[in-house]
Amino acid sequence: MTGPTKGFKSAVLGVCLLAATACTTQYRNHGYVPTSQDLEEVVVGVDTRDSVAETIGTPSASGVLDEGGYYYVRSRVRHYGARKPKVVERRVVAVTFDQRGVVRNVAEYSLEDGQVVPLSRRVTDGGVEERGVLAQLLANIGNFGGFNSNSNTDF
Repeated sequence: MTGPTKGFKSAVLGVCLLAATACTTQYRNHGYVPTSQDLEEVVVGVDTRDSVAETIGTPSASGVLDEGGYYYVRSRVRHYGARKPKVVERRVVAVTFDQRGVVRNVAEYSLEDGQVVPLSRRVTDGGVEERGVLAQLLANIGNFGGFNSNSNTDF
Protein backbone atom coordinates (compact mmCIF):
# COMPACT_ATOMS: atom_id res chain seq x y z
CA MET A 1 0.00 0.00 0.00
CA THR A 2 1.24 3.43 -0.86
CA GLY A 3 -0.95 5.50 1.46
CA PRO A 4 -4.05 5.60 3.59
CA THR A 5 -7.20 4.41 1.95
CA LYS A 6 -10.18 6.63 1.24
CA GLY A 7 -12.23 4.85 3.94
CA PHE A 8 -9.55 5.42 6.55
CA LYS A 9 -9.36 9.12 5.69
CA SER A 10 -13.14 9.41 6.00
CA ALA A 11 -13.09 7.68 9.38
CA VAL A 12 -10.36 10.02 10.70
CA LEU A 13 -12.27 13.05 9.40
CA GLY A 14 -15.45 11.77 11.08
CA VAL A 15 -13.69 11.27 14.42
CA CYS A 16 -12.20 14.79 14.21
CA LEU A 17 -15.59 16.32 13.45
CA LEU A 18 -17.20 14.38 16.29
CA ALA A 19 -14.51 15.55 18.73
CA ALA A 20 -14.90 19.17 17.62
CA THR A 21 -18.69 19.00 17.97
CA ALA A 22 -18.49 17.45 21.45
CA CYS A 23 -16.43 20.37 22.71
CA THR A 24 -18.69 23.16 21.48
CA THR A 25 -20.69 25.19 23.95
CA GLN A 26 -24.42 24.59 23.97
CA TYR A 27 -27.04 26.76 25.68
CA ARG A 28 -30.41 25.53 26.87
CA ASN A 29 -33.29 27.69 28.02
CA HIS A 30 -35.70 26.49 30.69
CA GLY A 31 -38.89 28.12 31.91
CA TYR A 32 -40.94 31.15 30.92
CA VAL A 33 -40.83 34.82 31.90
CA PRO A 34 -43.19 37.38 30.35
CA THR A 35 -41.73 40.19 28.26
CA SER A 36 -41.30 43.70 29.63
CA GLN A 37 -44.15 44.89 27.40
CA ASP A 38 -46.48 42.26 28.90
CA LEU A 39 -45.45 43.22 32.44
CA GLU A 40 -46.28 46.87 31.74
CA GLU A 41 -49.89 45.81 31.15
CA VAL A 42 -50.20 44.52 34.73
CA VAL A 43 -51.57 47.35 36.90
CA VAL A 44 -50.75 47.24 40.61
CA GLY A 45 -53.89 47.66 42.73
CA VAL A 46 -56.23 46.89 39.81
CA ASP A 47 -55.43 43.50 38.26
CA THR A 48 -56.39 40.24 39.97
CA ARG A 49 -54.99 36.70 39.86
CA ASP A 50 -57.25 35.78 36.95
CA SER A 51 -56.47 38.89 34.91
CA VAL A 52 -52.71 38.43 35.47
CA ALA A 53 -52.89 34.81 34.29
CA GLU A 54 -54.90 35.96 31.27
CA THR A 55 -52.54 38.86 30.44
CA ILE A 56 -49.10 37.30 30.92
CA GLY A 57 -49.87 33.58 31.14
CA THR A 58 -49.89 31.02 33.87
CA PRO A 59 -46.91 31.03 36.22
CA SER A 60 -44.07 28.53 36.43
CA ALA A 61 -44.77 28.32 40.16
CA SER A 62 -47.10 29.90 42.66
CA GLY A 63 -46.89 30.62 46.36
CA VAL A 64 -47.41 27.55 48.49
CA LEU A 65 -48.65 29.26 51.62
CA ASP A 66 -51.87 31.31 51.54
CA GLU A 67 -51.54 31.70 47.77
CA GLY A 68 -48.79 34.30 48.16
CA GLY A 69 -48.01 35.04 44.54
CA TYR A 70 -47.07 33.98 41.04
CA TYR A 71 -43.45 33.26 40.16
CA TYR A 72 -42.20 33.14 36.59
CA VAL A 73 -38.71 31.64 36.29
CA ARG A 74 -36.43 31.40 33.26
CA SER A 75 -32.88 29.99 33.30
CA ARG A 76 -30.21 29.79 30.65
CA VAL A 77 -27.78 26.91 31.21
CA ARG A 78 -24.41 26.49 29.48
CA HIS A 79 -23.27 22.95 28.65
CA TYR A 80 -19.65 22.54 27.62
CA GLY A 81 -18.36 19.08 26.82
CA ALA A 82 -18.23 16.76 29.81
CA ARG A 83 -18.14 19.60 32.34
CA LYS A 84 -20.94 20.20 34.82
CA PRO A 85 -23.69 22.44 33.37
CA LYS A 86 -23.58 26.02 34.67
CA VAL A 87 -26.46 28.47 35.05
CA VAL A 88 -25.30 31.63 33.30
CA GLU A 89 -28.53 33.62 33.42
CA ARG A 90 -31.65 33.48 35.55
CA ARG A 91 -34.61 35.82 35.56
CA VAL A 92 -37.43 35.64 38.08
CA VAL A 93 -40.60 37.74 38.00
CA ALA A 94 -42.60 37.73 41.23
CA VAL A 95 -46.18 38.99 41.20
CA THR A 96 -47.54 39.27 44.74
CA PHE A 97 -51.18 39.68 45.74
CA ASP A 98 -52.99 40.98 48.79
CA GLN A 99 -55.69 39.09 50.74
CA ARG A 100 -58.34 40.08 48.18
CA GLY A 101 -56.31 38.64 45.29
CA VAL A 102 -55.38 42.06 43.83
CA VAL A 103 -51.82 42.69 42.57
CA ARG A 104 -49.70 44.25 45.32
CA ASN A 105 -46.28 44.25 43.62
CA VAL A 106 -44.40 43.15 40.51
CA ALA A 107 -40.68 42.55 41.06
CA GLU A 108 -37.92 41.27 38.79
CA TYR A 109 -34.80 39.47 39.99
CA SER A 110 -31.73 38.12 38.22
CA LEU A 111 -29.04 35.61 39.08
CA GLU A 112 -26.94 38.44 40.52
CA ASP A 113 -29.69 39.38 43.01
CA GLY A 114 -29.62 36.16 44.98
CA GLN A 115 -27.82 33.03 45.91
CA VAL A 116 -28.03 29.72 44.14
CA VAL A 117 -30.23 27.38 46.15
CA PRO A 118 -29.48 23.72 45.50
CA LEU A 119 -32.71 21.78 45.13
CA SER A 120 -32.88 18.19 46.26
CA ARG A 121 -35.47 15.67 45.18
CA ARG A 122 -34.90 13.71 48.36
CA VAL A 123 -37.71 14.21 50.84
CA THR A 124 -36.82 12.11 53.85
CA ASP A 125 -33.96 9.96 54.99
CA GLY A 126 -35.07 6.37 54.85
CA GLY A 127 -31.90 4.95 56.37
CA VAL A 128 -31.30 2.82 53.29
CA GLU A 129 -27.55 3.49 53.36
CA GLU A 130 -27.22 2.05 56.86
CA ARG A 131 -28.49 -1.45 56.06
CA GLY A 132 -29.01 -3.51 52.96
CA VAL A 133 -32.43 -4.41 51.60
CA LEU A 134 -32.27 -7.99 52.89
CA ALA A 135 -31.28 -6.81 56.38
CA GLN A 136 -34.19 -4.37 56.42
CA LEU A 137 -36.65 -7.06 55.34
CA LEU A 138 -35.41 -9.50 57.98
CA ALA A 139 -35.56 -6.80 60.66
CA ASN A 140 -39.25 -6.20 59.88
CA ILE A 141 -40.29 -9.80 60.52
CA GLY A 142 -42.72 -9.74 63.41
CA ASN A 143 -43.05 -5.93 63.42
CA PHE A 144 -46.40 -5.89 61.66
CA GLY A 145 -49.04 -4.32 63.86
CA GLY A 146 -52.80 -4.46 63.54
CA PHE A 147 -54.87 -1.64 62.15
CA ASN A 148 -55.80 1.17 64.49
CA SER A 149 -59.39 0.65 65.60
CA ASN A 150 -59.88 4.44 65.74
CA SER A 151 -59.00 4.78 62.07
CA ASN A 152 -61.68 6.00 59.69
CA THR A 153 -60.28 3.84 56.89
CA ASP A 154 -62.31 0.82 55.79
CA PHE A 155 -60.41 -2.03 54.18
